Amino acid sequence: MIRYSKNKIDFLTELRTSVNEYFKTNNIEPYGNKAIIFKTAVMALLYFVPLILMISGVFTSVLPVLACWVVMGFGMSGVGMSTMHDANHGSFSKQKWMNKIFGNSLYLLGGFPPNWRYQHNTLHHGYTNIEGHDEDIAPPEVLRLSPHRPLKKMHRYQYLYAWFFYSLMTISWIIVTDFRRLKRYKKEMGVKLSGKRTYRSLLIDLIVSKILYYFFFLVVPLFTVPVAWYWVVTGFLLMHFTGGLVLASIFQTAHVVPSSEYPLPDENGEINNNWAAHQLYTTCNFAPKNRLFTWMVGGLNHQVEHHLFPNISHIHYRKIAGIVQEKAKKFGMPYHVNSSFLSAVIQHVRMLKLLGMPTKV
Repeated sequence: MIRYSKNKIDFLTELRTSVNEYFKTNNIEPYGNKAIIFKTAVMALLYFVPLILMISGVFTSVLPVLACWVVMGFGMSGVGMSTMHDANHGSFSKQKWMNKIFGNSLYLLGGFPPNWRYQHNTLHHGYTNIEGHDEDIAPPEVLRLSPHRPLKKMHRYQYLYAWFFYSLMTISWIIVTDFRRLKRYKKEMGVKLSGKRTYRSLLIDLIVSKILYYFFFLVVPLFTVPVAWYWVVTGFLLMHFTGGLVLASIFQTAHVVPSSEYPLPDENGEINNNWAAHQLYTTCNFAPKNRLFTWMVGGLNHQVEHHLFPNISHIHYRKIAGIVQEKAKKFGMPYHVNSSFLSAVIQHVRMLKLLGMPTKV
């Protein structure tokens, strides 16, 4: 069992006090507001309107149909980053029932909410960049995203081919990943992923949700979109390639960069930092001054703020970023940031190269 030390615990105490004071002084709540409702509507329209246009026969030629699927891919990633993500952290709304409803929007993307909440909220946020715990740095062996994983000859070129495998992320979810994770979580922890639900109940939920997803997003288009069936299948794959590439690029550029650390616990299972300090050492912001980009990616370019305050909606991250940076500087702690998304991608490529070489990172 991993434990965090009490080093620099005053940093977290003072930071939380200052952030709480910000909300109190401005008489606002840390949850989403009208801005997140508007964003949810926009992303939902990007996801569903192209599908409706296709199945209603508005578009009858291949290129417009394929363009619709690509737009759906951006809509899919937008719903995931701007709506589902906040809701499953409990920060979309003050009302628990609303968080549950919008958190379950992951079903509409082909995912399985109980798996996602454990993998992301518990493992990734609780043990960021810790080998053997954070599954975000433990993809199939074709990629090496941690210096503590086995090095293979092919990893020398992963900075080139990684993007192809990133694009497979969501298609992998809907085909095999969710089933494998549910089985593994049952073996490792007896699967208490969703209250008192049994493994049988979760498995039935998973199977039924996948069948319904395939029916509405693949079978229905196959019988209604007026193009050859193979173009529909191609479009469905394009949607997932687009969404997967967007999502993977946003998350990996925040943690797999040269500034990020990959600490290991000592012989007693303790990490030589408190939890908050650990987030600063393993996380990096990017494009913080680009408001349009921040809006589009659901504030996930402010990963430092998100990891320190996952219970605060992303619409507030830009405002509290200055507080976090000030406190980090006061306590002599890092606050990593890349000025643009392009620079973040370049740094990620650099890290992929480093992780593909037989040298210490």
